[in-house]
Amino acid sequence: MSVLDSFRLDGKVAVISGASSGLGVQFAVSLAEAGADVLLAARRGDRLAETAELVRAAGREALAVPADVTRPEDCQAVVDAAMNHFGHVDVLVNNAGLGTAVPALRETPEQFRQVVDINLMGAYWLAQACARVMQPGSAIVNLSSVLAYTTAGLPQAAYSASKAALVGLTRDLAQQWAQRFGIRVNAIAPGYVASEMTAVYDDDRLAKLTSRTLLGRFGSAQEIAATIIWLVSAAGGYMCGQTVIVDGGFSVT
Repeated sequence: MSVLDSFRLDGKVAVISGASSGLGVQFAVSLAEAGADVLLAARRGDRLAETAELVRAAGREALAVPADVTRPEDCQAVVDAAMNHFGHVDVLVNNAGLGTAVPALRETPEQFRQVVDINLMGAYWLAQACARVMQPGSAIVNLSSVLAYTTAGLPQAAYSASKAALVGLTRDLAQQWAQRFGIRVNAIAPGYVASEMTAVYDDDRLAKLTSRTLLGRFGSAQEIAATIIWLVSAAGGYMCGQTVIVDGGFSVT
């Protein structure tokens, strides 16, 4: 296998959560471009259909399954659908997430729990369900954030805590599943990326964030997707239990 071929995902089936919008759409298309068939999961079924068409346009098969990752039964239904339709699950990208910016003294228990429930618990339930059917050589990537390691001037206690917890979860699942089941678990911690979420930032905030980023710009969804392809493909076959920070140098300033 050549170095370039080691990045291919031909014959693989990938499950991606949060696939109805934002980065999840690019991740789904990139997985398809690398050769994987894709099961798309998210709460908004109508938007999933749009992502599915993009995957098919890239030449791969897509299956859309509306699901709420905070419900373990929904996560199991996603895996059941993948097994019934494709016969196997080889890759999981735990992308579903929720971001908030609420001052800590005003954040309600319900607000805090909602973020943790989606960002941390949802990733755990879907990883559990996938790992039960995954064969040796499979791979999981959890979407953490650079805010697991630093702050950026917004009150994001729930978000930062949940993303930091994903780093610990990744490490522990890798320890449990790598030797016993041959499943590699890693995480990626993106910095600020041009997306629907960052499109609402005003000019002052954009200037502050880009000036703190060593590369002087936001990242692209495709750059984050490329890192995911590396982690789940044979090219990343010796990566296990790690969190890769892809932030343009934001976390070192």
